[in-house]
Amino acid sequence: MRPTPNDLAGTRTGADPRDRMRMSGALALVCGLEALHVEAVFGMPTPDLLPVWEPLSDSPGVRAVRVRHEQGAGHAAAGYAASTGRTGVFVAGAGAGATNSITALADANMDSVPVVAIAVQVDRDDIGTDSSRDVDVIGITRSITKHSFLVTDAGDLPRILAEAFHIAATGRPGPVVVAVPSDVLSATTTFDWPAEVDLPGYEFPTTVSDDSIWSAAEEILAASAPVLYVGGGVVRASAADALRELAELTGIPVVTTLMARGAFPDGHPLHYGMPGMHGSVAAVAALQKSDLIVALGARFDDRVTGAARSFAPDARVIHVDIDPAEIGKNRRADIGIVGHARTAIRALSRALRPELARGRKPDIGHWVGYLDRMRTDYPLSYDDPADGSLSPERVIETVSKLSSSGTIFASGVGQHQMWAANFVRFDAPRTWLNSGGLGTMGYSVPAAIGAQVGNPDREVWAVDGDGCFQMTGRELACAAEEGLPIKVALINNGNLGMVRQLQTVHYQGRHHSVDLATLTRRVPDFVVFAEALGCVGLRCERRDQLEETIELARAVTDRPVVIDFVVGDDLMVWPMIAAGASNNEILVADGIRPLFDGLE
Repeated sequence: MRPTPNDLAGTRTGADPRDRMRMSGALALVCGLEALHVEAVFGMPTPDLLPVWEPLSDSPGVRAVRVRHEQGAGHAAAGYAASTGRTGVFVAGAGAGATNSITALADANMDSVPVVAIAVQVDRDDIGTDSSRDVDVIGITRSITKHSFLVTDAGDLPRILAEAFHIAATGRPGPVVVAVPSDVLSATTTFDWPAEVDLPGYEFPTTVSDDSIWSAAEEILAASAPVLYVGGGVVRASAADALRELAELTGIPVVTTLMARGAFPDGHPLHYGMPGMHGSVAAVAALQKSDLIVALGARFDDRVTGAARSFAPDARVIHVDIDPAEIGKNRRADIGIVGHARTAIRALSRALRPELARGRKPDIGHWVGYLDRMRTDYPLSYDDPADGSLSPERVIETVSKLSSSGTIFASGVGQHQMWAANFVRFDAPRTWLNSGGLGTMGYSVPAAIGAQVGNPDREVWAVDGDGCFQMTGRELACAAEEGLPIKVALINNGNLGMVRQLQTVHYQGRHHSVDLATLTRRVPDFVVFAEALGCVGLRCERRDQLEETIELARAVTDRPVVIDFVVGDDLMVWPMIAAGASNNEILVADGIRPLFDGLE
């Protein structure tokens, strides 16, 4: 017998033993998801998933979203989580269903996204026997998840689900796998809620050290060239308001990494952009020439530091992170603060406020003036083609300008990702979704689907390249079926653009294996492809058509829209720092290598 919503309300309180109900393990799993207030589950109904999919499809509170591939399910769950701040959920069948989801799990793990994956397994007696669809999901996922559970007793399902959600969302967020054998799903059990969470040894910091906060405050007050280096941990911790308060209190310049776009408003005078391989010159200079880096939820990854030996040679480091393993991992920290970013940032502001009121404000006017000059001398800019054709920067900038406040942008990986990171105007957190750590081509469309499910009243754009789009574009069928009006801005240069750019820079322009299709042949024809999947397909090739085409797409509210923006095949992303090179060797479009002089 399936419990009613009123029955489940009783089980959540645990007030009356009569509310305990007998049911199958599969139904207990779905009831657990309902009790955890899960809004949506992404997946596709393979035969071994049917015991779960049937009650899931009938659930009064959980939306079952049928995708076309398990990788798409994982990215959709991640897009839901990253845009809402709530844990995303997807399901996968045994064997290939589980292995298809591995990329999405690794992606969520590297970007600290809270996701729970429920993976059906073969019967308990068949595990390890090489039976049909028998794969070691726990072993495969051990290094790319925060934790993995194998459920061996249906009675443990409520507890394990509660523990999985707790682990995924607390501390440093991440993906958790719950592997459930088929015979556990068919077994009869008692559903008992609330489930007790008992995780000996699982701990995460809930406070920060007063001593480290006071030491950090003294470093900030003594610095002459400080910078707030903001990473994705600030977004995950919902610490954007606390960050703005600290920046405005101290007047310290701010740079936001690829994963932190939106954590600090782009239009704020203290924001100098995104640092790193394709970041702004001013943001790169802010780190490279600083004497104090206050790293907030950032991990000093190689795409930001360039050659580690020459990165910010004169800077002392204050490193704030929820994960103690990150502090000092890639760059030695002079002061390490282990704790939740919002808690730590607010503690810093409390420690600094009375000192600043007594006139101990750091003397950083010369430093801010230097960064202002760098921003003026080396702005993020582009040239429109003289023949009236499209530049990708113009496309993305115009989409951003015409979209509504709070629009969510999801990006694939490559040149279009860098253009979007630099030319979309971000003013709020959780409005930028991308694969930062793993660099997963094909992330954009399914992530946008998840974001639209989680934010039904907001505008959602997927900025994709023609290479990325061909990996997971089939998920538009899911979006059409679900009536999700996501918009896809397809930057179509007929090439694997970033690979072509690297061949231009590092391989003397020897271009091979990157031409996806000549633009005259249109293979595939993305307009026809979109329409075949139940979407609206549009094409734009001229600058004078740009705004009209975007507005046509925005007017569609009952299905997805794909705009094939045809751009040239020889365009480059600037600025650029070659992999492994020093940040001092940043290249801009005309070949100048700024040496960041003028500070001394």
